[in-house]
Amino acid sequence: MGYNILYIEDNPDNMILVKRTLEARGYKMFEAANGTEGLAIAEKEDIDLILLDINLPDIDGYEVARRLRSNPVKPSLIHVPIIAITANALKGDAEKALAAGCDVYMSKPINIHELWARVEGFVPSPKSSTGSV
Repeated sequence: MGYNILYIEDNPDNMILVKRTLEARGYKMFEAANGTEGLAIAEKEDIDLILLDINLPDIDGYEVARRLRSNPVKPSLIHVPIIAITANALKGDAEKALAAGCDVYMSKPINIHELWARVEGFVPSPKSSTGSV
């Protein structure tokens, strides 16, 4: 069984890197280039994990996380893990992301090994259970 991951990210290079990395490990990826699109996909699709950039062009990731956690269309989103992946690395940024509803905070540039570990902590890789990489 594969898991569905939604990545809300406006930087195409980051999107390609993460998508290729996680699809190679057996995950199905959904892409959103802004917060509004990400919310719509989360409401429509069966999502197991959300990777969320904080600096988005329309609404910031903090607001996206708050809306996901109190979503009237799909209340089950309160239980979907959210990993904030952001270039914001100032004091207090991690706390702000967690207070908005994110479960984990990761800073950019993206460390692929850390990303794998964080993702697999919530949704095991379909390929790691078979011994493949």
